[in-house]
Amino acid sequence: MSKIKELREKQARLVAEARSRLDEITDQTTEERAKELEAQHDAAMQEHDRLEQLIEREERLAKVEERHREHRQRERPVSGGSGGGVDEPGAEVSYRHAFARMICGAEVQHMSDEERAVLRAHTASFETRQQLASVAAAGGYTVPTELLNEIIKTLKAWGPMYDDGLCTVMQTSSGNPQTLPTVDDTDKSADEHAEGSALADDNSGDVVFGQRALSAYSFDTPFIKWSWELDQDSIFSMEALLGELLGERLGRLANRRLTTGTGTNAPQGIVTGSSLGVTGATVSGISFDNVMELEHSVNRAYRRSPKCTYMFNDKTFLAVRKLKDGEGNYLWQKGDVTRGAPDLFNNYRYAINDDMDDLGPNRIPMIFGDFAKYYVRKVGQPIIGVLRERFWPAVGIAGLIRFDGRVADPSAIKHFRNAAS
Repeated sequence: MSKIKELREKQARLVAEARSRLDEITDQTTEERAKELEAQHDAAMQEHDRLEQLIEREERLAKVEERHREHRQRERPVSGGSGGGVDEPGAEVSYRHAFARMICGAEVQHMSDEERAVLRAHTASFETRQQLASVAAAGGYTVPTELLNEIIKTLKAWGPMYDDGLCTVMQTSSGNPQTLPTVDDTDKSADEHAEGSALADDNSGDVVFGQRALSAYSFDTPFIKWSWELDQDSIFSMEALLGELLGERLGRLANRRLTTGTGTNAPQGIVTGSSLGVTGATVSGISFDNVMELEHSVNRAYRRSPKCTYMFNDKTFLAVRKLKDGEGNYLWQKGDVTRGAPDLFNNYRYAINDDMDDLGPNRIPMIFGDFAKYYVRKVGQPIIGVLRERFWPAVGIAGLIRFDGRVADPSAIKHFRNAAS
């Protein structure tokens, strides 16, 4: 009954989610947002109904199994007589036992009816281009054949650009274009005032405003499909597992586009939008002098920002960790977790982003500056959609994301470029 209890708990969460979506709709809610909330409500209730069908099947199956257990108990012989006995400990056939018998050489016709029935119950159909319970590499390792309820997931870090703590993040509910006003008044200053003279009125003191537009570009993942057998048999929630994997795919895509995106009908990556700070003397190296030159190519007004940061990939990080100043001290300083002090590079914080270039001819392996001047615009949240009717009897899942990014002030973020040759 624990599975039925788990399904009931999921239903309760879905009902609460559906109610919260409807409660969000008010007179001030835009039509687009209202439709989005209504769709989320409908999806939650549709999943609730699907779980209800599962619960009904589980309850029917439990009743049938109970009748069979009672029948076996009445018919199984007891010592000194027949019928009305009880199963000996371990007498009920498990899939593990039947599978081991078959693998060890027992011919199917020589196996008991119960053993053959257990094997048939765990046989899954082959389906093309889908995640299958019957094929190990395509999903069968999650089928409960006496396995631990763990799955080993291969990991790969993708970078920090979609995180809220590094750049300036703008979260919007709709994808309407937005404009960032800009102004560069650094070449202006006040002047001496002679007693009794009139103030200049020749437009020489006018402020020139500019603007940079933030759009909302859409990206998606292909559908992942898995069989209904795997959906029923898996000890994992396939939707939760695959949803997490798709979320990571969207995160990797967002980080790549926000790092090196072209900015032409696409997000502008922070590297693309940065300006040249220093060009190195070698095609594949970086020196302490280069680091100092890059740092001082950024005005000290930006260097005082709490979001002033170095960024490079892990290979470049290994190279710069070996750099020393003129007194033989490493530029990289280990932080102190007891005091909440982070690791630093040349007294500034740094970010590892493996979508940046390696050291190499004419490449940009390092940037530095005030990352608060890089704006990331997120539209809603990444959406993971599950479709059951379209691929029936299989299940499909895919992800969508909308975002944009742009450097608001190129003078605030500078890059180091290796020599071309």
